[in-house]
Amino acid sequence: MHIEPGVVDGAKIILSYATAARALGLTAKLAADSIRNDGGAGALVLRSVVTTALVFCFFEVLPHHPAGVSEVHLVLGSTLLLLFGAGAAAVGLSAGLFLRGLFFAPFDLPQYGMNVTTLLVPLWATSLLAARIIPSRTAYVELTYRQTLALSTTYQGGIVAWVAFWALYGHGFSVENLAAVGSFGAAYMSVILLEPLIDLGVLAGAKALDRYSRGPMFNIRLHQAA
Repeated sequence: MHIEPGVVDGAKIILSYATAARALGLTAKLAADSIRNDGGAGALVLRSVVTTALVFCFFEVLPHHPAGVSEVHLVLGSTLLLLFGAGAAAVGLSAGLFLRGLFFAPFDLPQYGMNVTTLLVPLWATSLLAARIIPSRTAYVELTYRQTLALSTTYQGGIVAWVAFWALYGHGFSVENLAAVGSFGAAYMSVILLEPLIDLGVLAGAKALDRYSRGPMFNIRLHQAA
């Protein structure tokens, strides 16, 4: 899902600084909410270390392939949100992406603003949707396929929308560019279909291993109603 070098360049890249600032501001809000409502600062730090390591692995270890204007990565945003909470998920996505660029893909660092926006704004939208469609009496381990599909579609669809925006912003509405954007969107359907199944599998595992999936490392909502 990362924006390739050259897709947006010159003065146009300034917009990414503004969107990244807003996205990181949302991360700060989600982190503050987590500290206040989901175990405190110590739990947020612990979960953020875990999510950062996971995001780094998502990019560097899991299979990925080029498709149209970008690459298809299995970035499990809704999975991170459900297991660790939106605050830790947001911190992990931003930090993991940065570390990946710093150590393995320095050519991607100029695109960090675009890429972090692409990851974080959909996560924020997914957290809002989760609050809306999951009743307060429902622990996350009790979620249905329909609910996890809605969360995954929101997150992964948001990634596709932002990648499309950056590609069209950078290279315009030529037939070739539109075809490349469409190719990327079609390829990402595999992630949208796969992530809910991963979510359900992970949640089932958390439920089965109840005694091991409680405590400060995991989102309180995983096992407890709000």
